[in-house]
Amino acid sequence: MTSESISIKRNILLNPGPSTTTDTVKMAQVVPDICPREKEFAEMMRELRSDLLKVVHADPEIYTSVLFCGSGTINIDVCINSLLPENKKVLIINNGAYSTRAVEVCQYYGLPYIDLKFPVDSQPDLAVIEKTLQDNPDIALVHTTHNETGTGLLNPVREIGGIVHKYNAVFTVDTTSTLAMRPIDIAQDNIDFCMASAQKGLMAMTGLSFIIGNKKIIEASKNYPKRSYYCNLFLQYNFFEETGEMHFTPPVQTIYATVQALKEYFAEGESEKWNRHTRVFEAIHAGLDKLGFRDLIKREYQAGLVVSVIYPDDKNWDFSKIHDYCYARGFTIYPGKISSTNTFRLCALGAIDEKDIEDFFVVLREALEYNNVAVPVKYDN
Repeated sequence: MTSESISIKRNILLNPGPSTTTDTVKMAQVVPDICPREKEFAEMMRELRSDLLKVVHADPEIYTSVLFCGSGTINIDVCINSLLPENKKVLIINNGAYSTRAVEVCQYYGLPYIDLKFPVDSQPDLAVIEKTLQDNPDIALVHTTHNETGTGLLNPVREIGGIVHKYNAVFTVDTTSTLAMRPIDIAQDNIDFCMASAQKGLMAMTGLSFIIGNKKIIEASKNYPKRSYYCNLFLQYNFFEETGEMHFTPPVQTIYATVQALKEYFAEGESEKWNRHTRVFEAIHAGLDKLGFRDLIKREYQAGLVVSVIYPDDKNWDFSKIHDYCYARGFTIYPGKISSTNTFRLCALGAIDEKDIEDFFVVLREALEYNNVAVPVKYDN
């Protein structure tokens, strides 16, 4: 069967993942049934793990990739619970919902941690981070988010990582909504562990997540307290190294789709793909500006992938109605993830280009007019 033999409706997903996929990635899942313990499948996973390193320019002598079955949150869980030595502390640099998720992981495992909070609409203060590390020599693990997907805020991970390494701590970065989109060089960006899921930047399917990180640190973690069985990084890494397989049943069809997505990633090229996402991002801003919408995050702080849009002050504005109008016409928009401000998000992820965004704004204008929302939209102050 080929992608030409069936008709697949194309939806434009402007939510922060899963993202719009190509038909070739969808059809890569239609394969003969196979036991995932076969050598043929193990070889496919070995090549997949090797190719993931190339996405972040990781030296295979120093770094490895480890696959897990689950959504992106499993990566946060794995890194936090696996990489903290006994009698040490986690520092969470927290300016959004997804860093808060790392705090919640610490709470659920009963791990000692510092929740270093910064405003959700601004980048963290590097001097405060350094002072916290100075004052707490028992911090062994520092975690933050590259692109806070709830807002679109870009955190300066290279600068943060330099400070973290100055104090001999391990730096884990949630790159779920940047990896394979915004260029990352794991060594130059001072990252020890980064992570993502197949359905985000790789534009594949949900169910497969992966961590890319330093092999020596993983091997050292063998002697750390065991806090999870399924979500232990060394256990999964070691099983791959010894057998070529996942410790537990992998998401077989999702892996086939991810292999195809990686082929398409390399065919498009890192810089060209980032250029395309940038075109989409700029088209989103152009459309919002034309309709009078306001951003939550200053433009210079945005990661170039997510725009958090403030609800207009209009008694007829109803996000659900706007969403439903757009959804019925093939466009998905998504609510924000900020407790203090009502927002929705438009994202430059997936297999889309600026023409898709231009088409979307035709529909969004229609949705506003249909629901009697003033155009351009109004704000009280």
